[in-house]
Amino acid sequence: MNTSNRPKILVTNDDGIFAPGIFALSQAMEAVGEVYVVAPDAERSAVGHAITLSDPLRVWEFEKNGSFFGWAVNGTPADCVKLAVKALLDFKPDLVVSGINLGPNTAMNVIYSGTVSAATEGTILGIPSIAFSLSTFRKTDFSFAQKVARQVARQVLQNGLPEDTLLNVNIPALPESEIKGIKITRQGKGRYEEILEKRVDPMKRTYYWLGGKKLILDTDEDVDEVAVMNGYVSITPLHYDLTDYRFLKQLKTWDLE
Repeated sequence: MNTSNRPKILVTNDDGIFAPGIFALSQAMEAVGEVYVVAPDAERSAVGHAITLSDPLRVWEFEKNGSFFGWAVNGTPADCVKLAVKALLDFKPDLVVSGINLGPNTAMNVIYSGTVSAATEGTILGIPSIAFSLSTFRKTDFSFAQKVARQVARQVLQNGLPEDTLLNVNIPALPESEIKGIKITRQGKGRYEEILEKRVDPMKRTYYWLGGKKLILDTDEDVDEVAVMNGYVSITPLHYDLTDYRFLKQLKTWDLE
């Protein structure tokens, strides 16, 4: 049984245990508490909150630079958090952090994001949780994102979060000198205008490749993706209660009996 008084921090992601972002996040969290890494064995981006029910979950120890780094799991980000809390660790973590994702998780991306879903699973299990994403898909310098992660993690450990709420943090891929500050934001409505391109493989079999163009549907400065585009770190409180309370009262007036 672990008896250290330092906060116990579970680190996970959806880019896989090999991703540089999870290594950067685990390094950042070492300054905050004791780090335990449980992550997918391969990239699981855009899997949302999927969990594995029909196949066994397999786990093995993963080494980095000749030393134990964490546990790799052949499952989804949500699987990793469940497995860590319910089976691999003999204590309940004080904090779950997910990332650092390559690519922003703002607006409608939040619904599909494995990064955010890992943090959501932590919240469901009663653990304060944070998702971190960097607004680039290219190899990059994580140093400023690490600084933000440490700052936010310490504040969450100090102040706590509501039991059904997580923080979704998006960081512009800019030099620290160009960052304008931090904005507390709401989730935007931006989405993709999707295109399914029809192709044919060498065996003459048809397949489709999903692509599209990002549509920015908000202009308000307090929206997550707008803040990031304007050079601000965006911090959005999210919760997993999907009830539309605005429509609930009206729906009760329908003749449904």
